[in-house]
Order: sequence, then C-alpha cells, then structure tokens
Amino acid sequence: MSVADRKENREPLIHLSRRISIPRWKAWGIRLAAVLLGFLFCGLVAFLLIDRLQQNPGKIGQFYMDFLNGAFGSNRKLWKFMKDIAILLCIALALTPAFRMRFWNTGGEGQTLVGALAAIAVTFYLGGKIPEGLLMVLMLLAALAGGALWGLIPAVFRAKWGTNETLFTLMMNYVATYLVSFFLEIWVPNGSGALPRQEHGKMPTIGHDYLLIILIVLALTAALYVYLKYTKHGYEINVVGESVRTAQYVGISDKKVIIRTMILSGALCGLAGYLIGAGLDQSITTESAGGRGFTAIMVSWLGKFNPLAMVLTAALIQLLNQGAAQISKDFDVSGALPSVIVGIILFFIIGSEFFINYEVRFRGHENRREQGAVRK
Repeated sequence: MSVADRKENREPLIHLSRRISIPRWKAWGIRLAAVLLGFLFCGLVAFLLIDRLQQNPGKIGQFYMDFLNGAFGSNRKLWKFMKDIAILLCIALALTPAFRMRFWNTGGEGQTLVGALAAIAVTFYLGGKIPEGLLMVLMLLAALAGGALWGLIPAVFRAKWGTNETLFTLMMNYVATYLVSFFLEIWVPNGSGALPRQEHGKMPTIGHDYLLIILIVLALTAALYVYLKYTKHGYEINVVGESVRTAQYVGISDKKVIIRTMILSGALCGLAGYLIGAGLDQSITTESAGGRGFTAIMVSWLGKFNPLAMVLTAALIQLLNQGAAQISKDFDVSGALPSVIVGIILFFIIGSEFFINYEVRFRGHENRREQGAVRK
C-alpha cells in the first residue's frame, strides 16, 4: 500500500468546516426543509403513540389537517392566531435591540407583566373618575414607564458594575410575579387572587376586537426595522454588540448605549403589557404574560434579530402551539404529547442552524472536487 493510500485511509470519514457565507435563499431553504422533516417525524411519533392512528393508519392525513385547523379552521381561530402572533411578536421585537447589543435580556416576561400591572393599576384607581380618553393615555404611559423601569434596573447594574444580565433579568421575572401577587392581595381582599374584569380602560376597536392590536404591532415592526438599520442609535447598538472596545475607540459610550437600549426594550415590553391588559384581559394575574416572554427569545433568535423575519418565526411558533392544542382536542390526547410535538419540530429547526453555519463533507469529496476542477 502506498503512502498516499495509507494517508487517505487515515482521513476521517466526515469533515466539518465553518461556512464563510451562505446565500440567504439557501439558508431559508434549509430551515424550510427542517420544518417539513420535523412535521414528518411528528406524524411518525403520533402514529406510534395515538391508538386511533394505529387502528386506522389512513387517518395520518387527518392528523396533519387537524394541525392546520388549529390556526385556520374557522374565522374565530384565524383571528386568535393573528392576535397571538401580534402579542408574541411585540415582546420579541422588544427584546431584539438588547439582543443585537449582546445584552441577553431574559426578562421579557417580567417587563411585560409589570407593564400590564401598571396599566391595570391606573384603571383600578382612576377608572370612572377621569375621561376615558385621558385614562387610556395614562394607562399607556404607565405601562411604558413600568416596563422601562424593569429594564433600566439590570442595565444600570450591568453598565456600572458588570453584573451578569442574564441571571439578573431572569430573577427580575420572579420579582415581577410576586409584585403582581402583592397588589392582587390588596385589590382582592377575599383572597381569591382573581381581579374582576375592569369596566373602564378598554382599548377602542376598529372592525374587529383584535384588529387594532395587530395594526399597532405591524407598525412597530416596520418602525423598529428602520430604527435598527438606518438610524444612528441602531448603528451604535450594532457596534457595541460587535465589540465594546471598538465602540469605545470610535467614541461611543457603551454604558450609555446599554442603558438607553434597555429602557427602549423594557418600554416595548411594557407596550405588550398594555396590549394584554387594556386590549385583551382588562385584568391582571400572575399568568397574564403566559410565558410569552420566554417564547419570544426563540422568536427573536430564529429570526436572526431581524424584525421582518421575526414575523415568520412568530407565526410558525404560534402555528405549532395552536396546532398541537387542536391535536390534543381532536384525538383526545392527554398528557405532554402536544408539548412533545412542538418540541420535536423546534428541535429540527434549531438543528438546521448547524447545517447553515457548517458545511459537511465526506471522505473523498475534496479529491473529487479537485479532479473536477482539473478537468475544467
């Protein structure tokens, strides 16, 4: 055996190399393929775990139809689908400026909850005592201020003393939950913990109860895209995210940018809280944010911190949630199977990022490519 043959035999079967760049269409094609493979795998899992599918394999098509019906099965479901996308997208948009700055704000849940609490507090104490238009303005300002304050606190600690923002903002979520519990004990003396739906402070409606909420979030999406891409503040956020030393070298105060951006991030979470409190619930509980603050982290990350792309990722994740809930109902599935279905598809989507960032080549691929180049 020649030396070259022995060297080739010692080469690993698989070579991994980081991609320098990849066309955008190809990256999204890989993500789409991952979603489709995830759905196919979910169908296999459902067939193995759902008795009705084992007894009648032909119903596997019904499984996929019911999944889509969860979001598009009726006019009411479609409006709910768009409304849930809007709220989830609003929180994801709020987190995105901080994420672009490499400030890992995991406190969207608490910032949204505090914003909702501030809005409901205004209508609880002032509802019916002042004009409705003024009440709505004060509720909005209170929600923005509450969310901004909840974002400002960890920003100051990070800028001044270098604390870990991930843990800090995460702990602030629990503080926000206990703060809501505290006020509920004051507002609801009977101990039920359920604040009655408030008679005042309801957002106006145009056409449909959810249409104004959807339009507000669409306008926010466009505005944030312009802010991050075309303004000086957006440029400074990107520079600080790339390198703090570079920012300092070109005269950008990283501390100022951190504080300013987290005020914006918290205020936008407060806006989401306002939309929940004044636009939907007209009340407050410890579950008003509904875990959206954590789900929004994945929406922002999957959208590569691009507000326009996040519209698609928010829609996908909400489709998974409503589709899994519909499967649970139609196939009488109890337990954690719906969550498993969502988790499987998200696992495929997250795994697709590996193939976007890395190129996989098998043994002999380089030699064949070189031979092809020589022939040309």
